[in-house]
Amino acid sequence: MMKSASLPRCRACGDNDLHRFLDLGALPLANRLPSAPEAQERRFPLEAVVCRRCRLVQLTHDVPPSEIFDDYPYFSSYSSSWVEHARQYAAAAIPRWGLGPDSLVLEIASNDGYLLRHFRDAGIKTLGVEPSQTVAAAARAIGIPTDGRFFGVDTARSLRADGVAANLIVANNVLAHVPDLNDFLAGLAIMLEPGGVLSCEAPHLLRLIEGVQFDTMYHEHFSYFSLLSIERALAVHDLMVFDLEELPTHGGSLRLWIARGGAAAAPSPALVRVRQAEARAKLDRDEAYDGFAAAVGDCLRHLRQFLDTAAANGRRVAAYGAAAKGATLLGSCRATRRDIAFVADLNPHKQGRYLPGTGIPIVPPERIFIERPDYILILPWNLQKEIIAQLAGAREWGARFVVPVPVAAETP
Repeated sequence: MMKSASLPRCRACGDNDLHRFLDLGALPLANRLPSAPEAQERRFPLEAVVCRRCRLVQLTHDVPPSEIFDDYPYFSSYSSSWVEHARQYAAAAIPRWGLGPDSLVLEIASNDGYLLRHFRDAGIKTLGVEPSQTVAAAARAIGIPTDGRFFGVDTARSLRADGVAANLIVANNVLAHVPDLNDFLAGLAIMLEPGGVLSCEAPHLLRLIEGVQFDTMYHEHFSYFSLLSIERALAVHDLMVFDLEELPTHGGSLRLWIARGGAAAAPSPALVRVRQAEARAKLDRDEAYDGFAAAVGDCLRHLRQFLDTAAANGRRVAAYGAAAKGATLLGSCRATRRDIAFVADLNPHKQGRYLPGTGIPIVPPERIFIERPDYILILPWNLQKEIIAQLAGAREWGARFVVPVPVAAETP
């Protein structure tokens, strides 16, 4: 096992009173797809703790970001529903914040330009910051200017020195990927103009716990946010949430609208409602987390039982979506190619590789229609409607779709 940095203190507040509530053992990096089934994969501990002081949930071991993101195979544009989510975001943000030809939208962790292209098409200037060179190159290829650095204080100061001043800063689904949370938030504070607006989307910890969404825990997600914990972390940098939206994405997310503390409006009714929901769920107490490991154990037992029963009955199982959450899920239940023949994925950058820790090959979706499996296990369960629609023809030979979380169950 490669050495990784153990976390002695909370990455947000620095306190050392960390309560461990989930241990999934040592697993390989979920998005580091090996090119051979028997590849020697480096494994790292995957365990979660909650800080008793600020209530940030986080992993106990840090893997260097360069180890995770240098050869990053996740391209947002391969999900049609995600591209549509981005289009709707831009369509709503442009009139709300009065964006026009003289405006600049800056996106942190801009991936392959899936979101900024909608602002560009509306005649608005854009700039992305994306450290993964594979996806940054794809963004530049479609005309999205992209800075290839990791974002933090140094990058923010450099951008400001170059005259970058954004009307809207977008940092959607990136906070979890940041090992040095305070450096990242301090960088955002530097970039945020006094009258500017910052938008952050993040999976909601409350939904993660309620839905037993443990498979969204993997090494590139260093932190998992409740509204309580993110508001406390933002306040250190004079940033304040003034409004939010609850989204269905990633099993349930929050879209936070943030401004400088002195410029923020009074809390919106939606913000107050989510604060109250978290208080009712007791996210500020250990008891909210203490039953999670048992629920995860039930999920893994149900999945293992489904795979064993299918094999005993001579039924063939294939999977769809070589998502990182699939690597956590199948790695945690010790699934191999003996259990699942292959995993199909639309992304050509993943095809020809193998799902980490399992030896299961990643193939084009057409393989499903050639081999006609009895069951199709949907690993990115958050996209199940999109995937079932794509594979509707599989019902012709009686294939059944199975969603594994919170427990393995056939879809209607």
